[in-house]
Amino acid sequence: MAEPRSFQNRIRSVDVILDNGTPVCLRRIRHSDREQIEAGISQMSDKSRYLRFFSGAKTMPPSVVERLANVDGTHHLAWGVVKMDEDDRPAIAAAHVFREEQSSDLGEFAIAVLDSYHGQGVARILMTTMFLDCYCEGMRELRIEILRDNKKASGLVRSVGATAVAMEGPVAQYGLVIEDAIAALAEMKSPAGVQTILAAFAAD
Repeated sequence: MAEPRSFQNRIRSVDVILDNGTPVCLRRIRHSDREQIEAGISQMSDKSRYLRFFSGAKTMPPSVVERLANVDGTHHLAWGVVKMDEDDRPAIAAAHVFREEQSSDLGEFAIAVLDSYHGQGVARILMTTMFLDCYCEGMRELRIEILRDNKKASGLVRSVGATAVAMEGPVAQYGLVIEDAIAALAEMKSPAGVQTILAAFAAD
């Protein structure tokens, strides 16, 4: 694998085939995706919505949806996964990183995958894309907050090198070195789409 500094961030989208044969497109989220974001939140199960937003509400306040849609590519980076074998191109996952401060190399990461697409490698290909974009934008570390009873999410971030930095109360906070996470993902044999993404971001 090339060193992360040899990657470039001119990529706007990447086409990937999941290991089960499903074609998807990873692309940057735009403000015009606001309705899709709102629809995606409503399609999550009550449990998944609670684990992602720490709230049992069926819908999120407009201010939350607007914040997720307000992507500038520098202080707020976001990518979505779109299923390409259906006419309406439904969104099935999204990841967001908010930079801590204007010039900070630290960001806050969150990810959500619709329930019916769990276990298909979607989270790992989306993390690969998100981490590469963050690194190219000058971020070096991420903070991730996960409910302590969300064992799947904690296992996922630990698998790419995240370490717990605070475990008080119901929420665990993890720290992740982006370069280490990219290297860990690159070494994984599955999903195969990770290598497609790495190749797409590779500098000429």
